[in-house]
Amino acid sequence: MPRRPAKVTQADIARVIRAAKAAGASAVTVDAEGTIRIALAASAASIEPTGDGAEIWTPSETLQRYLKRTESG
Repeated sequence: MPRRPAKVTQADIARVIRAAKAAGASAVTVDAEGTIRIALAASAASIEPTGDGAEIWTPSETLQRYLKRTESG
């Protein structure tokens, strides 16, 4: 029986851990389904939802640098 393809690769996990550490995360969890959860420390800045139900989200400088590095094209 052939092996099934990985939902999350080791490289994906390494990237997530590096970015999470840089953002001040306290824990990173990967479950069997490939879901990655990042627990932020209590001191991490939270984003308050707006009154209309939509959230305004601004990526951190660390995430912006990471996304810029990984852009293709």
